[in-house]
Amino acid sequence: MSKKLWGLVIVALFYAFAGCAFAADKPLVVGFSQIGAESGWRTAETESVISAAKELGIDLKFSDAQQKQENQIKAIRSFVAQGVDGILLAPVVETGWEPILNEVKKAKIPVILLDRGITVDDESLYVCKITSDFVFEGKTAAEWTVKELGGQGNVVQLQGTPGASAATERQKGFEDELTKTPGVKILESQTGDFTMELGKQVMEAFLKKYGKDINVVYAHNDDMGLGAIQAIKEAGFKPGEDIKIITVDATKAAFEAMVAGDMNAVVECNPLLGPLAYETLKKAIAGETIEKWIVQKDELFTKDQAASVIGSRKY
Repeated sequence: MSKKLWGLVIVALFYAFAGCAFAADKPLVVGFSQIGAESGWRTAETESVISAAKELGIDLKFSDAQQKQENQIKAIRSFVAQGVDGILLAPVVETGWEPILNEVKKAKIPVILLDRGITVDDESLYVCKITSDFVFEGKTAAEWTVKELGGQGNVVQLQGTPGASAATERQKGFEDELTKTPGVKILESQTGDFTMELGKQVMEAFLKKYGKDINVVYAHNDDMGLGAIQAIKEAGFKPGEDIKIITVDATKAAFEAMVAGDMNAVVECNPLLGPLAYETLKKAIAGETIEKWIVQKDELFTKDQAASVIGSRKY
């Protein structure tokens, strides 16, 4: 082989290796479709995903859907057009995802669900879901309620967003467990859409209708529970005593309410999913086998524990 030809080969190899090195150094590009900012819990999750991306050198494309599925679908379609390496989706509702996720599948982009699940006929449309066990959370709240009431009393339920897996399953876990104790009755259930404002409004309506017959409020998240506290105070009752309150999430605001004596118990639902989400996504891109449901473990906290635990809360 001539010197000139050898020179061309060496140059070609140089650019080939340089291209590989460039590709290796290229940051991972990830699209994240977030439901919105309806609660302190949701904000904590968003901050976890964004901060973990910065620490890992990931190029994150973030979209706030403002609680609308159509906005999430538009965002996902935009992520596909931008050629992202992976997509994180916190779905606002369970159904209606097949068309857009089929588009994502055709583009060979892995999708990981965060904090909520979806209902689809073809589960290959997403890699896995990283969530808490919402049925367990509802069951745990019911067990506390039965014990607190001594097996006799009345409950009102502040439900989350209709169609959201967190709301559906927290309700199922709670109501299924209460069927074991006929003496504890649910007077009424209404959606507060996971927001403090609507939680307060619904609780005001409950108080006008049932008043002192309400013994316990079960709220599907802390923000609705905090709204209920405001309504209870304004109605002349003492939250935490006249009407007891249990919620799901375990944000610092809920711990502050427990320390103040306004809230009685919370079931944890950890929102700090960013690091685990990226770790899982990288495994998916590398072709590794991943469990379909990665469960976040949660626990119950009561107001007796609040003062000693609040200092360690990260959200």
